[in-house]
Amino acid sequence: MTTQRVGIIMNGVTGRMGTNQHLIRSICAIRDQGGVHAAGERIMPDPILVGRSDERLKALCAHAHLEKWSTDVQAVLGDANYPVYFDAQTTGRRYHAIRAAIAAGKHIYCEKPVAETSAQGLDLYRRAGEAERKNGVVQNGLWLPGMLKLKRLIRIGFFGRVLSVRGEFGYYVFPGHHVPAQRPSWNYRKEDGGGILLDMFCHFSYLLENLFGEVEAVSCIATTHVPERVAESGHPYKATAEDAAYAMFELEDGVLAQINASWCSRVRRDDLLTLHVDGTDGSAVAGLRRCWTQHSGTTPRVVWNPDLEIPTDYRADWTEVPASQEYDNAFKAQWELFLKHVAMDRPFRWTLLEGAKNVLLAEKATESWQQRAWVEVPGLEP
Repeated sequence: MTTQRVGIIMNGVTGRMGTNQHLIRSICAIRDQGGVHAAGERIMPDPILVGRSDERLKALCAHAHLEKWSTDVQAVLGDANYPVYFDAQTTGRRYHAIRAAIAAGKHIYCEKPVAETSAQGLDLYRRAGEAERKNGVVQNGLWLPGMLKLKRLIRIGFFGRVLSVRGEFGYYVFPGHHVPAQRPSWNYRKEDGGGILLDMFCHFSYLLENLFGEVEAVSCIATTHVPERVAESGHPYKATAEDAAYAMFELEDGVLAQINASWCSRVRRDDLLTLHVDGTDGSAVAGLRRCWTQHSGTTPRVVWNPDLEIPTDYRADWTEVPASQEYDNAFKAQWELFLKHVAMDRPFRWTLLEGAKNVLLAEKATESWQQRAWVEVPGLEP
C-alpha cells in the first residue's frame, strides 16, 4: 500500500467548531486510524495550524499532539508542501482569505457560509475554476445518521409522493446576565456577520435541496427576541442580529416546507433539529441521529374530541428506523470524501457553487422579511 501525504493549511481552527469537529474529530481521527484507505492507497493528512495567536495555536497543537503552526499565513500559503487550504474563520474574514489561497494555487475546503454574500461565493467558485483548483464547502448535515436514514426512506419510496416537510431547529441560548452564554457574542451582532439567517439557512438550503428538491421560493419573518446580551468580557451589548426566523419554502414538484429556527426556544422535542415529513404513503420524523416512521397501513384512525382525556399515546404507533450501517462523525465523513477528491480525483459535488447557493437562500429569506412578501429563489449560473 502506498501512502500519499496531503498537506493542509488549517486556518481558524482555534474556535470551538474548528477545534472539536474539524481538527480533533476529523483530521486527527483520520490520522489516528492510519489515514483514508482507497484502492490500495493510503491518504494521510498533514496539517499545519495557522491563526493570529501564538499562544492559542501552541496550546492547540499540544492538545492535538501536533507540531506545526504559524501566525504567518502568507508564508505558509507560499509553501508547496501544503496544497490544501481550509478555512474555519468567522464569516467576515473568509472571502478575502480564500481569494488569497486560490491566488497562491491552493485547493480550497471551507466552512459555511462561504462568504457574506452569494455574489462573493460565486466569485470564489469562478476563481477556483479558472485556477483549476479543487474546491468544496462543508455540508455536514448530510452525513448525520438521522438524515441518512431519512434519505434511505426517500430512496426506497417509503413516502409515496412527499407532500410537506416541517422543521424545528434551535435551543435556548442564555443571554449571559445570570448564566454564561453558550455561543460567541459575535453571533448576535450583524456588523460582525452574526444572525440566524446567514448561520442556519445555509444548512436548511442543502438539506432541503439534497433531500426533497430545490427551493423555488421563500416567505420568511425574522426578529430579535432578546435585544441585550452579555459579551465574553462581562459587559452587556446590543443584539443587532436576528435570533429567530420563521419560514415557509416552496420546493420543486409542489413540496411545501416550513422551518422555525430560534435561539430563544426551550426544547421539548426529540432533538435540537427535527424534520417531520408527510407523504401519501407514510410519514417520518428525523432528528440528528434517530428517525421514526408511521406507514399508511399502521396509521391509527384519530377522532377529534376535546371534551375527553386523550386515550391514545400518539408516539406509541411510530417505529424507529434501525441502523443499516456504521455512522462516522459527519464532518469526518465529508473530509474523507474531499481528501479522496484531492488525492485521487474522486467525484465531489459539494463545491463552492453549492456554498454560494446556500448563502443565496439566506439572502432571499432576508429579502422576504424586509419586503414582507414571497420571494423567488433563482438558480445560480456557474
